[in-house]
Amino acid sequence: MRLEFLGAAHTVTGSCYLLETGEDRYLIDCGMFQGSKRIREYNYEEFSFNPADIDGVLLTHAHVDHCGLVPKLVREGFKGTVYATQATCDLAKIMLPDSAHIQESDAEMLNRKGQRRGDAPVEPLYGINDALDALKQFSPVPYDQELHLSDNLRVFFRDAGHILGSAILEVYVKENGKETKLVFSGDLGQPDQPILRDPTIIHGADFVITESTYGDRLHQLYDKETALIEIVNETMDRGGNLIIPSFAVGRTQTLLYYFFRLHREGRLDPDIPIIIDSPLAINATRVFLKNFRDFDEDALKVFGKNGKVPDFPQVRLCETAAESRALNSSEGSAIIISASGMADAGRVLHHLKHNLWRPESTILFVGYQAEGCLGRRLIDGITRVRVLGEEIAVKAQIKSLDGFSAHADANQIMSWLGEITSPKPAKIFIVHGEATAQGALKSRIQKELGIECYVPFRGDLAKITGRTAEIIPSNIPAVSVEKEMEDVLRDFDSDYRQLRRRVMHYVVRQPKMMEPVIKVMNKARNYIRKLFTPFNI
Repeated sequence: MRLEFLGAAHTVTGSCYLLETGEDRYLIDCGMFQGSKRIREYNYEEFSFNPADIDGVLLTHAHVDHCGLVPKLVREGFKGTVYATQATCDLAKIMLPDSAHIQESDAEMLNRKGQRRGDAPVEPLYGINDALDALKQFSPVPYDQELHLSDNLRVFFRDAGHILGSAILEVYVKENGKETKLVFSGDLGQPDQPILRDPTIIHGADFVITESTYGDRLHQLYDKETALIEIVNETMDRGGNLIIPSFAVGRTQTLLYYFFRLHREGRLDPDIPIIIDSPLAINATRVFLKNFRDFDEDALKVFGKNGKVPDFPQVRLCETAAESRALNSSEGSAIIISASGMADAGRVLHHLKHNLWRPESTILFVGYQAEGCLGRRLIDGITRVRVLGEEIAVKAQIKSLDGFSAHADANQIMSWLGEITSPKPAKIFIVHGEATAQGALKSRIQKELGIECYVPFRGDLAKITGRTAEIIPSNIPAVSVEKEMEDVLRDFDSDYRQLRRRVMHYVVRQPKMMEPVIKVMNKARNYIRKLFTPFNI
């Protein structure tokens, strides 16, 4: 058999793997690339295979970086079936049309600007009709029941505990009378998290393809409810808004669960409005309640055995764009939970535009922030950002609460892998992570579990026979580091030029201040040199 790594290879997004065995050709995930502009450009490249030749797609879950290119796949000729759990199918019904709407809106905006410059019009990556067509090819698969795809291929979907409906895939391939077992972790969830069941323990595998998002980090163990309410109270005492960029699927529902528990315990001021400003998050919450049978026991105690929403009057749903805009002119303070989770699109950008410059407000990140996204830059301490075409000084409090992530940390990944013993994997492929995380996890696996690891690049091919795998390196160019660095330096240069103009203007108007300004500039120059010392630059 052949396993080709087409996405989430040395990146965190774009999950996609092509499995070819005999006459069977299946994709495991078909996800969208997210993050920096250079990474997103991968979405517009032609598939490296003929979509019409693919027999089916096995989806691990409904996050866009795992399913977001299925409409493009269908538009370009894929006629097969997309297999996923029932909850994933239900979530895809809202996720894919929402993604299509974003593609169409982005293309429309670019064309308005391009028309004034005389540029040729651009086409969206895919449209609403493509998403609706794709959804017709989805077929639900129950957890823990065998999916018989052919005489040589069978699959089980196991609960991954990442978001509702997420799955670990156990794929059994029969060749030459012998069966080889591949395990795709998908995105592996944290144990003991609200609402979701713990990731399923897998007892044996020949090869494992594991995510590594937090492969070099550990989630802090602390009282999340107390940390959350402290940030709420501090922000409300200052008279600001608490803006929480949140993933519409999974993270928003977890936050609501924590806020409900704080409300029930009498620790949350009932006069503070909690506003869900994301139609996608609102619809996703409805899907969660529809699939309440997938909840863990603790969540079932809260919601009851019929998925009924408990009384929580301070939660307000903001469904229309007009309602969303009105939030930024309303008096008083509020908690606003809005998509997207990495602050790179959606309604949250308007709330950032109106709150980043306010010292009394707080921007709270509760999820993974990919390299290059606005959320990551804010956490890293950038002082000026461009939001919706306007440059804004960052004066708000920037906070981040670890441990809310839907991903397992390094120890939890290691614990899950350590249970795979009968048989122990011959090789582990490490995907879905940044280079440092993948390198750290690889070292730990080889040292602590004694299992050989490989970190594939996009386009790398593994030829698998039984329990041996021959790696054929890719000839696809990797992300252009030079291009990526040029974009960062261009932003740095722009900030410097603006600062230079302001400093010159200040000194010209107040000549006596030139000497102290020069001293500050020399300190800044020495500090920057010190920062780069570890890199020997």
